[in-house]
Amino acid sequence: MKKSVKNQQEILQKLGIEKLNPMQEEAFLSIKTKTDTVLLSPTGTGKTLAFLLPLIDNLDPDLEEVQAIVLVPSRELAIQIEQVTREMGSGFKANAVYGGRAFSKDKLEINHAPAILIGTPGRLADHLRKGSFVVENISTLVLDEFDKSLEVGFEEEMQEIITALPNLKKRILTSATQNIDIPVFAGLKTPDIINYLPEGITGLQTEIVVSPSKDKLQSLVKLIKSTGTESGIIFCNFKGSIAEVSDYLNKNSLDHGCFYGGLEQKERERSLIKFRNGTYRLLLATDLAARGIDVPEIAFIIHYQLPHRKEGYIHRNGRTARMYKEGIAYVLQYEKEVLPEYIIPDAYTKNIEEKATDIHSKNTAWTTLFISGGRKDKISKGDIAGLFLKQGKLEKDELGLIELKQDCAFVSVPPKKVNALINALNNSRLKKKKVRIKRV
Repeated sequence: MKKSVKNQQEILQKLGIEKLNPMQEEAFLSIKTKTDTVLLSPTGTGKTLAFLLPLIDNLDPDLEEVQAIVLVPSRELAIQIEQVTREMGSGFKANAVYGGRAFSKDKLEINHAPAILIGTPGRLADHLRKGSFVVENISTLVLDEFDKSLEVGFEEEMQEIITALPNLKKRILTSATQNIDIPVFAGLKTPDIINYLPEGITGLQTEIVVSPSKDKLQSLVKLIKSTGTESGIIFCNFKGSIAEVSDYLNKNSLDHGCFYGGLEQKERERSLIKFRNGTYRLLLATDLAARGIDVPEIAFIIHYQLPHRKEGYIHRNGRTARMYKEGIAYVLQYEKEVLPEYIIPDAYTKNIEEKATDIHSKNTAWTTLFISGGRKDKISKGDIAGLFLKQGKLEKDELGLIELKQDCAFVSVPPKKVNALINALNNSRLKKKKVRIKRV
């Protein structure tokens, strides 16, 4: 383990954050001083940083074993927290383990024990059964979005994991849901509850779009075209519905990514990367995208199909109007469909045909390139930026978002520069590695 451990101010400076928001400040104090903390705050308000900062502050830099476990309901959230932890540059090792990739890859990464181990309940329980890491020094447990883990059926694994950790001194539970039931097996006695959940989502406008046809596909396309250049998520209930909608959007030259449980992990990750960097302005998703994923500020969400429960509706809406900004939740309603009582519109959208444009076409502002080298090759974002700016001769405003992974990286560039960049940079050297560069 590195001995040069950074303090909070150095970490914030590295992340480009001037100061913590009120929720994060209150959470830091609670987690530092209390045994058990329950943190309730909307998606997008910085809960990950809120629990990571005090967690890191409590770690022992001289102990080379796992000291903290972070349990999450999805692979995407595990990857996201691992990424944030590494970007903090605290000096402590962090690894994420999750289903959908080889168990042997997990073991290789955690062979040198991380101070912070992040993972989904199923995969973490597997590692515990096989003795992949020592549990005696684990004193902190975080159940992030714990109600979602229960909702998707991880109760048995969560209970097994908590029972297997004999020396827990601190428990932290987070959620974006009001009126939650804390399970007895979590072991909380008299938790300090920090509640920043508003009664409703400030800045959110709800609009009903009435469709004359039952499949609502034509109305969906008109609605999308009326949103101009803004980014948004279209929610469906089933992967079969996503396939049908995706085909129709493709026929109408509306470029988009797809995100649902049936996709391979690599495809899910790449859809999110391309949505974050602006290659896609639309993400077509199931409720898997309603929370626990890292996506940028979006202007709207569309309920192509309504979720089965009110909580699902609330979580979907929470993807927009985040951090006190404004956003619109569109409910696409077949004209003979009766809406649930909990949907209270601010307005009915009329004449969307009049506002429709062809802005949302395949001519997006960015294209994503893949680079076959990452952190394990000692490559940094600065190395990639230097390659594209110097050898690739890009202007600074032509270099988009760079995402650095363990064994690869992604960078967004203007579509008109793609071929020239591939010709100029493919098989270039970054640090000591010759990297391949191709369009994703």
